[in-house]
Parts: sequence; C-alpha cells; structure tokens
Amino acid sequence: MPFPFHINILDLLCKGVLIGILVSAPMGPVGVLCVQRTLNKGRWFGFVTGIGACLSDFIYALITGLGMSFVMDFISNSHYRYILQISASVILMLFGLYSFRSNPMKNVHVSNKNTKGSLVHNGVTAFLVTFSNPLIIMLMMGLFAQFAFIIPDHPFEMSVGYFGIIAGAMLWWYGLTWLVDKIRAVFDTNGIQIINKVVGSIVIIMSIIVLIGTVFNLYTLPSIGQ
Repeated sequence: MPFPFHINILDLLCKGVLIGILVSAPMGPVGVLCVQRTLNKGRWFGFVTGIGACLSDFIYALITGLGMSFVMDFISNSHYRYILQISASVILMLFGLYSFRSNPMKNVHVSNKNTKGSLVHNGVTAFLVTFSNPLIIMLMMGLFAQFAFIIPDHPFEMSVGYFGIIAGAMLWWYGLTWLVDKIRAVFDTNGIQIINKVVGSIVIIMSIIVLIGTVFNLYTLPSIGQ
C-alpha cells in the first residue's frame, strides 16, 4: 500500500520548525525575561516562560495563516508570487537589521530572584508580554511568504506545519534555557546581546541570499496547491 500522504508534508514540517525557531530566537523582552528567570529562579521557570511565549506565537501564527490563506487564493500568476517573495525578503532583512542593532536590555524589568511565583504564573505573564506585541505578525508574514508555508484548502498539511512551528519554538526555548543554565557562572547581559546579533546576522544573510535568488530568477515560489 503506497504512503497515503504527500511527500511534501515532511518539507512543510521542517519549514514549520525553522519558522518557530526564527520567530522565537530574537532576544526581545520575553527572551531577556526567559534568561533572567533561568538565572534567578531556575531552568524550569525559564522554560515555562518560553512555553508562554510559544503559545502566544502560535495564536499569531494561526491569525497570520488564516489571513494569508485568503490572499494567496487570488495569487495565481508568477508575477504576483514574485512580488510577494521580494516583499518578504525585504521584511526579513529589515527585521534582521532591527534585531542586530537593538539593545534587548533597554527598558527591561529585572526579574526578582526572591519572588519565584508558580510555574503557571511565570508562563501566563510571558504569554501576556508576547501577546502584547502584534508586530510579530509582520515577521510571520515575511517567513510564511518566503517559505511558501501557506497551502489553502489543505487543513491536514497545515496542521502538520503549525505543529512544526510549536516544535521549533519549544526546541529553541529548551535549548536556550539548557545553555544558560549550564554556563550561568559566566553568562551576563553581553551574552544576551551576542545572541541577538547572531540571530540578526543569520536573518540578514538568509534574506539577502533569497532576495538575490529571486531577483535573478534562480528559483520561484511554487504554485499554490502543489
């Protein structure tokens, strides 16, 4: 009996994981809060902070995907797909530059090491902090368009892709808290800024490569429904 699912499901899952990591990796307020809580309260308090952020990102991913699915139903020719990919590359490049140049420690509330609170409380507060920043939708729109992530009228495939986003985000937060916990003796605010510059550099390089590939027609977005 042949494999019942399209082979591109694995590709969509990998794209989802990558999107989840790229959305979570920039060290904004929640990233700094996660590091602070890991250092001051312990690794699992930092990890549930990441889980709260992950839930917020997942909601925004659903909102972004729903909105883009309506738009992409009307993108039926290569000209519009070309414009979409160019726009996505520019959005990602601007985000990478912002991440590289920003100071994540500016105006960030310092976590109190003497008041741990419950794990649920730490997760909920992280969720609220992340959910209060709807600009994350702009980043997701760029990533969704760049990776041709949206496949209208394919709910099962999209469910797998969204699962990949959750898995990628959880993988990032688990790895970050593990690393910070292991090197807590030498980890300081400089470490947070280094992470931000590395992530920003990766996004900038990736967006430039894709932009060059698109401009010189090295590749194009696949047709909708493929």
